[in-house]
Amino acid sequence: MAEEGLTGMFKLQQTVGTVLCCMCGKSMAPNAANMCVNCLRSQVDITEGLQKHLIILHCPECNCYLQPPRTWIKAQLESKELLTFCIKRLKNLNKVRLVHAEFIWTEPHSKRIKVKLKVQKEVLNGAVLEQAYIVEYVQQEHLCESCSRVQANPDQWVASVQVRQHVAHRRTFYYLEQLILRHDAAIRAIKIKQMDQGIDFFFGNRSHAVKFVDFLGNVVPIKSRNDKQLVSHDIKSSNYNYKYTFSVEVCPICREDLICLPPKVSASLGNLGPLVFCAKVSNNILLLDPLTLRHSFMDANQYWRAPFKLLLSSRQLVEYIILDIEVQTPAVNIGGTKYCLADAQVARVSDFGKNDKIFNVRTHLGHLLNPGDYSFGYDLFGANSNDIELDKYKGLILPDAILMKKSYEEKRQKKRGKPRPWKLKNMNMEVDNASNRRIDDDKRNMEYEEFLKDLEENPEMRFNISLYRNKEYQPSEMTSVTDGDDLPSVPLEELLADLELSDEEDDTESMRD
Repeated sequence: MAEEGLTGMFKLQQTVGTVLCCMCGKSMAPNAANMCVNCLRSQVDITEGLQKHLIILHCPECNCYLQPPRTWIKAQLESKELLTFCIKRLKNLNKVRLVHAEFIWTEPHSKRIKVKLKVQKEVLNGAVLEQAYIVEYVQQEHLCESCSRVQANPDQWVASVQVRQHVAHRRTFYYLEQLILRHDAAIRAIKIKQMDQGIDFFFGNRSHAVKFVDFLGNVVPIKSRNDKQLVSHDIKSSNYNYKYTFSVEVCPICREDLICLPPKVSASLGNLGPLVFCAKVSNNILLLDPLTLRHSFMDANQYWRAPFKLLLSSRQLVEYIILDIEVQTPAVNIGGTKYCLADAQVARVSDFGKNDKIFNVRTHLGHLLNPGDYSFGYDLFGANSNDIELDKYKGLILPDAILMKKSYEEKRQKKRGKPRPWKLKNMNMEVDNASNRRIDDDKRNMEYEEFLKDLEENPEMRFNISLYRNKEYQPSEMTSVTDGDDLPSVPLEELLADLELSDEEDDTESMRD
């Protein structure tokens, strides 16, 4: 017991002995070679035989690097992809153990890339030596095959995708343009041309066009067909050169369109409607009955199997004023949007001062509307419709009006002419020269403004696209975007920066690194 107590009281301290270096006589911790680090490095260079200078080929147009023999890899400066590419190009690197690799900053215009490598290797009687060295890559500009073809003949394309939608407005294409930019779907397009009822995309490879058509089918309901035309034929080698054309038609049903479903379609959807409106368009169509909140999703195959036309479009909306409203049911979520049934007493704004015509209607906007608010809706009381589908329903009683969305036009008058705190990016498109160019521009500007208003009012639409901060907007105004009213706006948290650093910011970032 006494011995155990003594052991607990005194802790044995182990000391490491030192030896003298066999070369310089310096005291050091013992190792297998009995040499200090400096003498060991003077005797052995573990980086001998490793590549320290290398030439790599870079395409300045598409920012790709050649991985021999024919593979081009896309990589940004100082990215993980470029670092992996640079390390894989080194020969004899398997003779040592790579511990660490990092870029050394070089002037971007110097065409030099420097990578600092730290390697280990066993030397002299099992001693492990660690050493760092720098590899310099000389960047030579060389066009890849696809970019070389484009430079030789910019109009030379192999496949074209013709996207069309037979409607009287371009709001669908404004939304589709933002989806394409968000996902870089048309990054391989050689040329983009804006046509009368759609957009043409030209690609240098058929596979790029097929991939783009698949993307369109995932975001909007479409039907497509393709064809090819023989350009040339080499009899000796049996090589055929074709030009491929993909025709894509987007479903003509757009958001907020009022529809009278054909009897067969209504029966296939569980006797929905027959009077419905399009609440949402993605790769399928959400049809909603505004009088009962019954709804159904219809995919592209279902629509094109039995296509139908719209009864009234969003261009035929009429402004109403809400005189009284009474909520009937609690709010429900359908397709990511809230709806609530209510009975409303409304009057057309155009009737003020002319008559006292009042309508009692059922609406799905009970959670948004209050007495005194304005709303856009379809005037079925005064509309002259010649739709054939309506005649197929015997005894169908149409409501006097169907309210579609809340109106903020009166409040927007106060902010007319002021820039928005956000903006959108646009594709670089060539515009097809057409007659009445001035009329077309005025119409498109008006439709684009309507699209921007839809983005402000509908957060679900903003979820799939990228919005950027507007530098022209004054920072002092950003603290009060809505100016004290309930005018819908885009929260600042949803805005993205353009990622354009100034020279001062570049210097600050380099100092931090």
